[in-house]
Parts: sequence; structure tokens; C-alpha cells
Amino acid sequence: MSEKNEPLLRAIGITKSYAQGAGELHILKGVSLDIQEGEALCIVGASGAGKSTLLHILGTLDRPTDGNLLFQGRDILAYSDDEISTFRNQKMGFVFQFHHLLAEFTALENVMIPCRVAGESRAHARVQAERLLKQIGMEHRLDHFPSELSGGELQRVAIARGLVRRPQILFADEPTGNLDSNNSQMIQDLFFHLKQVYGLTLVVVTHDPLFARKFGKVLRITDGKWSSV
Repeated sequence: MSEKNEPLLRAIGITKSYAQGAGELHILKGVSLDIQEGEALCIVGASGAGKSTLLHILGTLDRPTDGNLLFQGRDILAYSDDEISTFRNQKMGFVFQFHHLLAEFTALENVMIPCRVAGESRAHARVQAERLLKQIGMEHRLDHFPSELSGGELQRVAIARGLVRRPQILFADEPTGNLDSNNSQMIQDLFFHLKQVYGLTLVVVTHDPLFARKFGKVLRITDGKWSSV
């Protein structure tokens, strides 16, 4: 648990630039943010505004050009790549617009992967994955491959994979962007149901204004900086 009044995750002056010809392309321009434990935060903005880049940095999938990232007061950017991978596997979960399930593995095996990466036994990983898939109504699809699943089912499996290690914070990047309206609504409801069940901190990037309205906190990013919603 975080100390009282200390954010679960704090970003300070995050910048991200890429070389472009003789100059640089500035994606993020000194973004700072506090995320409290148990918070439901939505980040919105136009395509190219920097919201996905920020989400990837907050989730340690990418490193910033400059700035600090503190998790419960610890400077996690000071970790080595191996240390940060271990930390991410323990503390963070991810769901993306494209489910990124591995085609050669079943739904159950895909959800087991984070547990196996962490060194858990196959038997224990299977128990954890089965429990989660049954909880989200996928018990009849455990042995199906991604090619045999619908869009909504694929995203439910991806959510189970993101939660199987019981992360403290779940990041989602356009998780309903590839779904029809019925499946989108189902996935939105599932996020908030699971947030309540597991006491998650939830950080979501979305283009969907109806989804954004369900969050307790909404921030807009424009040209790499915060702007008014």
C-alpha cells in the first residue's frame, strides 16, 4: 500500500523526443501526473497528441527522454532493463486495442504466459488463468485458439491476461477501439466490475467520449502537454 497521501505512481516532467532528420520530434513536453491508489483515470486527446506514448512510459514499456517516474516513492527509471521487466510483471497489467494474443496458444495458455514468465509452475499458472477466465464468462472457451474467438472474446482474454498476476495498476490503450457498440459496452462494464473486485488502479486511453464519462478523472493531452478537458 502507498503511504498516506503519496501517489501510487508519480510522473514528473516527462519528455519524449525522437531524432527526425537534422532535428528532433517532440512527442511529450514536460508532462507531470499523480495517480492515486484505487483511482480510475482516463486520458483523452486527438491522434498524435502523445497519449499512447505517455501510457507506455507510465507502464515502463518505454523510457522517457527526460523526467522521473516514481512508484510508491521509488525511482523505477533507475532500474536496469531486467529489473524493470520483473517489476512490471509483478505490479502492472496491460490491455491494448489489438489484443496481441499469441495465435499458436489457446485462450487458457495465453493467460498463463505472465505467470510462466514470472517462474510460476505450470499447474499454479493454470489454476490462476482458469479462475480468471471463468470469472469473466469464458469457461467454455478455455481451449479455443484466438482464430476461433470473437472480437469481444479476444479482448476478454486479453483482460484476463493483464490481471492474472494481480497487478496494482492496469493500463489500457484504446481497449474498445476495435469493437462494435455491444461488445464495447460489455468490455467497459467489465473493466469497472474488475476494478471493484480487485481494488485496481485503472488508467485508460480512449477516443470514446461515452467511455471517458464513466471515469472519476479525465485528463486531455494536446500536442504533448495537458490541456483543459
